[in-house]
Amino acid sequence: MTTQAFPSDQPAAPVRWIAPCLREGAWQMAIDAWLLEGPGAVNPASLVGPAPAFRLYRWSRPTLSLGWHQRRLEPHWSDLVRQGRLSLVRRPSGGRAVLHGGDLTYALVWPRPQGSRAEVYGRALAWLIEAFAAMGEPLRSGSQAASLQRSSCFATSTAADLVHANGAKRVGSAQLWRGGHLLQHGSIQLDPCPVLWREVFGGAAPKLDPLPLAGEPLEQHLYRSAARWLPLLAGSVAEGGPGGAAQANPMPDASPLSPAALALIARGLGRYRATLSVSGDTSPELTMPRAT
Repeated sequence: MTTQAFPSDQPAAPVRWIAPCLREGAWQMAIDAWLLEGPGAVNPASLVGPAPAFRLYRWSRPTLSLGWHQRRLEPHWSDLVRQGRLSLVRRPSGGRAVLHGGDLTYALVWPRPQGSRAEVYGRALAWLIEAFAAMGEPLRSGSQAASLQRSSCFATSTAADLVHANGAKRVGSAQLWRGGHLLQHGSIQLDPCPVLWREVFGGAAPKLDPLPLAGEPLEQHLYRSAARWLPLLAGSVAEGGPGGAAQANPMPDASPLSPAALALIARGLGRYRATLSVSGDTSPELTMPRAT
């Protein structure tokens, strides 16, 4: 897939750039859901939609995130959780299970995108394709059909995913649509733990070459690429596409969430915390505490 210009879908609006943070899974999911809810998180009667937003983040401990509607749960996951080797959260977005800890996660809020689901995925992933091409690690969209028989997101590579020429899946993405607005999640695998991956999914982790950038330089590179393409989604760049080289694009002004915002977000933590319980020889059941 090659990057290309595309028309804006709504009036100009600045992208809200959120600074990277390291937190446990329920917090990360609650933050993303809160960004999608926009003013409705404070006033349910609000007719104003969310602002375009983007952030990168990491997970404070190994965590398995389950798609919101995922029902296929592996019996041994409860053992790993009980042993303290793994935490468990429910994502607001769909898709299969993703193992976090050796990855970098992105979240994109895009108000009222137009086009088919495949078109929206392609446009929302253009910044990643460009960023990896600039590192000499080209990516393309996957071509497999989605499978309901696999518990792992990285077991298949659909049009929502990005893979290397050898088929190794680097990025797995999933979406949540609410009121015509989009939250897109993506896991950028960097250095997945082969031992834990096999314990969780029963197979080998993706065979991925190390990237030429790591840590903060990698985050800055990705933010710069996102700063070239995502304002176009928000309608704040003229049709015809962003200009200039990816490496020359300035780092966007990313700010941490305020204490007041975090206090509001904390109210939704209970929606995403999850535990597995097993009774006898039955499959594990997912327990979701009620939000307070």
